Amino acid sequence: MPGFSQILNGRLIKGFLFIGMEFVINVMANFNEIIRMSFIGDIEGAVSQTDYQWLMFYPCLYFFAMWDAFKDAGGGKNPYSYLPFFCSAFLVTVGIMYSAQAKVFGILLGSVWFPMLCVMPGLILGFFLKRVLK
Repeated sequence: MPGFSQILNGRLIKGFLFIGMEFVINVMANFNEIIRMSFIGDIEGAVSQTDYQWLMFYPCLYFFAMWDAFKDAGGGKNPYSYLPFFCSAFLVTVGIMYSAQAKVFGILLGSVWFPMLCVMPGLILGFFLKRVLK
């Protein structure tokens, strides 16, 4: 959850701010309910409950909080080390936009599972770009 790593790194104000932002986005996007519905297999119900305008904020906050904690803990000193985080946040956000229609092998994965699948291509693209640009 965004914010806890910042608190562990001693950045209390930033940590509580991230937790507050995550809470607001979670509630406004109805995220807990769509996660529950996705876990029990009601993908169409989860898609219908999703507030996409709010949910699209979540990957950016999540991956920025990970990058920030990584940087504060001493990482991120190499050039372009932010690219895996950036590319993942971008592709997960795009995945959210297409999640109501995108099917994998004819199966609708919805607003939880399809964006999760977009993390791996984001990491691969980010590490690839980091290596090429180095």
